[in-house]
Amino acid sequence: MGAAAVFYFSACSPVPLWTTSADGLVKLRMDPTCLQAPITVHQMFQESLEKYGSLNAMVSKKDGEWEKITFAEYYNYSRKAAKSFLKLGLERFHSVAILGFNSTEWFISAVGAVFAGGIVTGIYTTSSPEVCHYIAQDCRANIIVVENQKQLDKITQIQNCLPHLKAIVMYRGPLAEKHPNVYTMDEFMELGNEVQDGELDALIESQKPNQCCVLIYTSGTTGKPKGVMLNHDNITWTSAHASRAGDMQPAEIQQETIVSYLPLSHIAAQIYDLWTGIKWGEQVYFAEPDALKGGLVGTLKEALPTSHMGVPRVWEKIMEKIKDASSQSGFVKKKILSWAMSVSLEQNLSASYSDLKPFRMRLADSLVLARIRQALGFSRCEKHFCGAAPLSTEALHFFLGLNIPLYEAYGMSETTGPHCMSSPYVYRRYSCGKAVPGCKVKLMNKDDDGNGEICFWGRTVFMGYLNMEDKTREAIDEDGWLHSGDLGKMDSDGFLYVTGRIKEILITAGGENIPPLPLVSNAMLIGDQKKFLSMLLTLKCAVDPETSEPTDSLTQEAREFCQKVGSKATQVSEVVRTRDPAVYRAIQDGIDRVNGRAAANVQRIQKWAVLQKDFSISGGEFGKFSKGWVTIWNSVILKIPDISLWRDSKTAKFGV
Repeated sequence: MGAAAVFYFSACSPVPLWTTSADGLVKLRMDPTCLQAPITVHQMFQESLEKYGSLNAMVSKKDGEWEKITFAEYYNYSRKAAKSFLKLGLERFHSVAILGFNSTEWFISAVGAVFAGGIVTGIYTTSSPEVCHYIAQDCRANIIVVENQKQLDKITQIQNCLPHLKAIVMYRGPLAEKHPNVYTMDEFMELGNEVQDGELDALIESQKPNQCCVLIYTSGTTGKPKGVMLNHDNITWTSAHASRAGDMQPAEIQQETIVSYLPLSHIAAQIYDLWTGIKWGEQVYFAEPDALKGGLVGTLKEALPTSHMGVPRVWEKIMEKIKDASSQSGFVKKKILSWAMSVSLEQNLSASYSDLKPFRMRLADSLVLARIRQALGFSRCEKHFCGAAPLSTEALHFFLGLNIPLYEAYGMSETTGPHCMSSPYVYRRYSCGKAVPGCKVKLMNKDDDGNGEICFWGRTVFMGYLNMEDKTREAIDEDGWLHSGDLGKMDSDGFLYVTGRIKEILITAGGENIPPLPLVSNAMLIGDQKKFLSMLLTLKCAVDPETSEPTDSLTQEAREFCQKVGSKATQVSEVVRTRDPAVYRAIQDGIDRVNGRAAANVQRIQKWAVLQKDFSISGGEFGKFSKGWVTIWNSVILKIPDISLWRDSKTAKFGV
């Protein structure tokens, strides 16, 4: 069985409930209410092929024209890719790593890798060569598929340090220079022509639903990235049941059209775009690489999706774009839009969910709101999903004003994406929905208000972290429940509400819980070999989705906190430059509360400072490869050019 595993004993023989080996087997968390027989990815594709073979599966733009690939062609291309991977020496339970933007080649490489008995591993396009090296080494990548020369250059820098690497394939653009074992996509697809169908079929037949086929690497902001191992059943079961819980339709009823643009190395996009697309025969349009820089709406207007999924920042960007356009329009247009949105918001916030809308609502929607949805490419869109992070009340209400309910989903990489879903028929404002049928959620260690740690059980739950026994034991308890680290409440109807993060709460030796300020992102306490305790603070800010770097814009939660304490600041630089009195007073009050609980003066924070930028991997303060806090301290301290920025907690004055 390989590395460590915890065993769930049955009458016959012990079966592992989790494992840290790529070649491990695990016991599936079967539920009597949802007994779908476990199947492999290939079996799922074959079932879909019989029903949807002639339908369009993928649509991508080449030289300004949309090119379409049917499910029958998709399947055949995936088999060709699988044969080529075998020809290049892909070993069982070793990885094909993919480093590139969403494309038909990404999908075909992923499916082909699984068909060939390998494990598909996505790498973020913004990853540094060092991060690429860690992931490729950890997952034992035999082949790395890259998008373009930029990504190829990262791999060529590190390829001599990757003993498992046998070949590199580039799927966009010509090779600037020919190197041994580096192929274009066209060359790669012909390599396996001599591999017999029987050889590939034997590999496919040997695969089991409870074996690993996908690796999702978590961000690893304070340590090495963790490889989340997902098996065939995780993928096929979640694709079938989570999507139906979200009211996604099989193509025999209505072929769904979606746009693929979020990183496929993230589980949310991969399960929604790739695997669910195969399961239900969806038509997937691929956006251009500039999607998150403003190009997304153009693709939406051409594709006209019937369903759309976005992270909160994507919805916020759309909201900001509409607000900017409105601010530049004339007085009459502004008033009409304001009236229409207020009517829609009032109707959507009311208790009535009847299809019979009042005349005012129908008028506002047909004259104003429908035109805005059309301008966004949402004229055919019936389901708008949001996940991967909390959605602000402002954004929720804004889109309700456009008559666009945002259906929130909740889960983790470790639950194959969505474990709880909202839909047109399972919806409650501010909730992330209910557990997908066949899955369970429970709250552990609930407080007097009903808040407890959210824990998961079901066939969405991952196999374990690759090569990380300690981390796996921390995540999965002895009874097999996955601990999220999130706090939540559940109402009497089973709707879940995420209320916070356990790790954000400080618990004193006396058992007192001290919640953080909603404004503060990171707090670094400095005291080793110092005369007194000092603290460096960073504020919660939006993250650039393309580079993963912190921006200057405060998050919605942080802006709401500023308004609550009497500040109009919307940017970190505003707070730091002006030493915003309201914000600094609120921070000082928070530190005073903590200091008031200290048992001795030496345990009190004496000085603190707010930094102009949040900690990040790219900034060097955090890192997958940081060599301890000394690295972080050396990086951070250089960002305080003026020692007078330190605030003295005792005198509440600046300076030392």
